[in-house]
Amino acid sequence: MIRCQDCEFFHRDAAGRISFSCDPFSTIKEPECLNKWQLIKLDQLVQAYGASVEFTRRFAPLQEKMFKMMERELDDADESERWKQEDAEGEEPESEDPPQGWTQP
Repeated sequence: MIRCQDCEFFHRDAAGRISFSCDPFSTIKEPECLNKWQLIKLDQLVQAYGASVEFTRRFAPLQEKMFKMMERELDDADESERWKQEDAEGEEPESEDPPQGWTQP
């Protein structure tokens, strides 16, 4: 089995980070290379998920403030429309009965 350090698709940068330029569909030399490639990609997915969770965590307080502000605006809008509902409820419907003391001809 070829060690990754001996493979032509293995690269290490000045900071010591490892990268692979192998393509699982054409340049895999051994079956174990595919397993390693899958582990590397899985690790990249986990890192990306962790970054998105951290991003969401940083914006959570801002979202809470936004939701509270929106609720306040909606409550203010409802309060400003309440007079229309009170007027509609306060009106008495006209009855078909004539007023007292008045006779129909």
